[in-house]
Amino acid sequence: MPPTLAAVAALPQLGLRSLTGPLPATPVVWVAVSELEDPTPFLEGGELVLTTGMRLTAANAGAYVSRLVARGVAGLGFAVGVIHETVPAELFAAARDQGLVLLEVPRPTPFIAIGKAVSRVLAAEWYEDVTRAFQAQRELTRAALTGPGALVARLARLLGGWALLLDASGDVRHAEPARARDRAGDLAPELARLRHRPDKGGPAASVALAVPDDHIVVQRIGLGGRPRGFLAVGADAPLPPTAHTIVGAAVALLTLQSETPRTGRELRASLAALLLGRPDDGPAIPRGPVRVLVCAGGAAVLDTLESDAAGARCPALPLGGRIAVIVPDGALGTVERLLAGSGPIGVSDPASGDLRPALRQAEEALAAAGRSGRDVLHYSRLPGQGVLGLMDPGLAHAFADALLAPLRAEGLVETVRAYVAANGQGEAAARALGVHRHTLRSRMRKAAELLGRDPDDPAVRAELWIALAIASNVEERIGHRGDSQSSAPRIP
Repeated sequence: MPPTLAAVAALPQLGLRSLTGPLPATPVVWVAVSELEDPTPFLEGGELVLTTGMRLTAANAGAYVSRLVARGVAGLGFAVGVIHETVPAELFAAARDQGLVLLEVPRPTPFIAIGKAVSRVLAAEWYEDVTRAFQAQRELTRAALTGPGALVARLARLLGGWALLLDASGDVRHAEPARARDRAGDLAPELARLRHRPDKGGPAASVALAVPDDHIVVQRIGLGGRPRGFLAVGADAPLPPTAHTIVGAAVALLTLQSETPRTGRELRASLAALLLGRPDDGPAIPRGPVRVLVCAGGAAVLDTLESDAAGARCPALPLGGRIAVIVPDGALGTVERLLAGSGPIGVSDPASGDLRPALRQAEEALAAAGRSGRDVLHYSRLPGQGVLGLMDPGLAHAFADALLAPLRAEGLVETVRAYVAANGQGEAAARALGVHRHTLRSRMRKAAELLGRDPDDPAVRAELWIALAIASNVEERIGHRGDSQSSAPRIP
């Protein structure tokens, strides 16, 4: 949240003094310096306006204040000792009568000091929000690897409220806490609005409603047409922007899971038998968390495993010239040393139960190890592994290419990347790009037209974040491949 007017005025180095009584908790979104008689065409609302009163007269003070109030500025800071020795009585009376906060700025305090102070507070707040959102997105991604139920539970805890995952018909699939299931019936009218196309513009992506003691947001899951399901969240207070971003990330993850064809995620029948519980006549899967290793050593790896007591306890199966090995987490180091020199090895994250994601992780790590010349590469060290692990890589890349193609054609990818990284904060994105905020706003309007979607919608920003992460992952891996081809380093 931006700093309040009271917090800004309380900064001791500025020496600001309120002339119109106690300061309200009005947020200050920016500081604007203007000596114009009518600065409102250049304001958006929420600014602390600073002036020396160069063009202020007794005759125009009332109209000046009226325009600022109508524009919704946070307050007016008036510098004394520059043009006017004191605040003009007409300005003070107009501000008092029209409810405009009036601050006295002492002569030793330059306007730039106030701007810098507010900018520092805004930057700190923005960094805290981005950090919180990024950490939440990582937690949601990890939970999504376990399943949609774990994701819903984690989302409810992050928001400090409740969450419901509904299927396309409106039936509850997961509820956190369990009593939140009772709210599903009240959401039926909202699901109808999200399900059906009300006009040529298509169905809404989300709806928000407020009931006594509850603020609810419902979003559809799916990339278009008939929704795959719905996500509803609620809290006892309106969700702040960061919370909307977190909800959008959850919707994007659930959408990726729902849109991934199950046939594309199924493994070969022989590996499915090994990695999904073992047939009765096969070796048992080790108890507790395990890792899946995929090696390029072929039959030699099987011989090595069988010759060692630790290796003999690890089920292994050939896979088209490679070997998949299930290793107890505690024995990972021993088995890695045992297989050293047999060729590149890809290692999954710890897993239990359904091991299909772990096998997919190990295969992806093996491919990257081969490209970079590493002997052993853990999946956790690959960029973008959490998101890509949720769907078939081919589909992930197709999703990113389709969404970003119109932006690439117009050279707007970096603009949108900065806007998404800034959590939809235009001022921060403009500073990151080194352009004026009006330029940034013009580019984002163009991007919205090309996408046919509103980047200020948290769900749309989350999908763009996913697509940009996938694209960055591809670019980084291409870079790794180029490095390995040029110098072929061997990293122990």
